[in-house]
Amino acid sequence: MNLSPTGLAGRTILPMKGVPVGDGGVPSGDNWVYELKWDGMRVIVFIEGPAELEEAAAVRVRLQSSNGRDVTISFPELQSLAELGDSFNGLVLDGEIVAFSPDGQPSFNALQQRMHVSDPVDAARRAAQTPVMFVAFDLLHLDGHDTMALPLANRRTLLEQIVEPGDHWRICEQHTDDPQALLDVVIAADLEGIMAKRIDSTWTPGRRSPSWIKIKPRKRQEFVVGGWLSGRGSRAGGLGSILLGYYQGDDLLFAGRAGSGLTDATLNEWEAALTVQEICPFRERPPVSLEGRTLHWCVPDQVAEIAFSDWADGHQVRHPVVLGRRTDKAPTDVVREV
Repeated sequence: MNLSPTGLAGRTILPMKGVPVGDGGVPSGDNWVYELKWDGMRVIVFIEGPAELEEAAAVRVRLQSSNGRDVTISFPELQSLAELGDSFNGLVLDGEIVAFSPDGQPSFNALQQRMHVSDPVDAARRAAQTPVMFVAFDLLHLDGHDTMALPLANRRTLLEQIVEPGDHWRICEQHTDDPQALLDVVIAADLEGIMAKRIDSTWTPGRRSPSWIKIKPRKRQEFVVGGWLSGRGSRAGGLGSILLGYYQGDDLLFAGRAGSGLTDATLNEWEAALTVQEICPFRERPPVSLEGRTLHWCVPDQVAEIAFSDWADGHQVRHPVVLGRRTDKAPTDVVREV
């Protein structure tokens, strides 16, 4: 194995990303494996051992979101991952933090209660009420050496040898059979989708790679928020709906507006998070009908998770529903996926 030595202290690793399934459909063959696409929050987990910290018998767990933010405080129960570092001077795992609904289904709505917490006392209280699970699917660093240049098959072997299931973590199952059968199960269970990965693929930080293909049976993706419309009735004077967009190169393209799914609590949260500006951030001014409402442009630095039925005329989403804020996503990474 050709592993390059490197330290972990203060290090940031931006995640490798997949591309949406294209005209060729779901890839199949001996060179591909398949995993569930979890409805959660992507994180890179740094487990820093004594040699990394220059402290005797010390192991520290640090959680980094997709956009490089330190989110360790939000998930205190995942400090138990320190157990995995007892035998190594440094591990880095790639995976997804998942919360579950009362019926055991992965639930992004449940995870919303945990994602934005920055107070340790509040985080501990919420962890007791809505505990999370870390689902690991890759190993990026082992005992002082990066493993990203190894083929996925080798990284997976190391991951299975090192990570035993715990109360708050597990390894994502990997499938080698016909992907359509797995996709049928996903559709029947109303899960988010599957990932197809080449077994010879190396891990390329911060890049979208055709070696990883994501397949979503329902239409859902992130959008950048570029403005908002005031509401009517009980929402008069405050935020009523948000204006959605995605990037094409350096241009922010308008993709519609969404108000369904917003509650009194999330309306206040969104209005507090959005910074009003005078300039329209979209490439072209959106054809929004005001009908007595007030239009506000905002700095395009917030990301929303949206479910929708289809694209109207190929440009705007139909029947969008706001699922929540994605503080773990960089706005400039948001492109049209489906």
